[in-house]
Amino acid sequence: MDFAELMLLFRRLALEAGARILQVYHGPDFEVRAKGDASPVTEADLAADAVISAGLRAAFPQVPLITEEQAVSHALTASTFFIVDPLDGTKEFVQRRGDFTVNIAYVQDGVPTHGVVYAPAKGRLFYTLPNGRSVEETGPFGPDAGVVTPLRVSTPDNAALMVVASKSHRDQATDDYIARYAVRDMTSAGSSLKFCLLATGEADLYPRLGRTMEWDTAAGDAVLRGAGGCTVRFDDHQPLAYGKPGWDNPFFIAHAPGVVLK
Repeated sequence: MDFAELMLLFRRLALEAGARILQVYHGPDFEVRAKGDASPVTEADLAADAVISAGLRAAFPQVPLITEEQAVSHALTASTFFIVDPLDGTKEFVQRRGDFTVNIAYVQDGVPTHGVVYAPAKGRLFYTLPNGRSVEETGPFGPDAGVVTPLRVSTPDNAALMVVASKSHRDQATDDYIARYAVRDMTSAGSSLKFCLLATGEADLYPRLGRTMEWDTAAGDAVLRGAGGCTVRFDDHQPLAYGKPGWDNPFFIAHAPGVVLK
């Protein structure tokens, strides 16, 4: 795999998909339909999916591709693949909140090694470099990469942790778990931006005690890992793996190393 070519493509496709999403977002009212699992889907999801899928298949036809909008019921047989959520945070999108993202990741042997997370309404773009280290690029975003800032997770103080939690999926179980820690402050964020807030050092801990799919987490997880962070299973604190049957994730905890997990 030519990772320099890959990351240039990831960046370009994320920006193109983000532009298509914003056309819908800033336009007149759009239709919202329910998928089979009752989650919402809009024309923006489908347009972004088409842009990203066409680009990846044209450049790397040999690499299996899984996207949220094209997922099939059978298990993936490869351990190395692309996985895409073209619009993560559709609920935030529908409610005209800016916490939605474009997510593209490359998973190698079950590990998300490279990824891009783009929040078009917020103008924030995070991705891994060819060497796997993570950066945030400062906009405006042109055809060529602009100024980038290397990302590094925080050095946490376990007596005063900064916690980020889901904006749309907060529940009592999550609050009860967070209560085990000494928390300095909490913030809420939608979509995969929670991983990115850990990667930038803006938060120390993100627990998710709810259903997610691999396409929800892979790109953000890659960015977090490239900044020195970790994403582990809630039950045994082992690294979260990808390529699972059905692409369902277990409950998980994303955190900066140094956080003493409860």
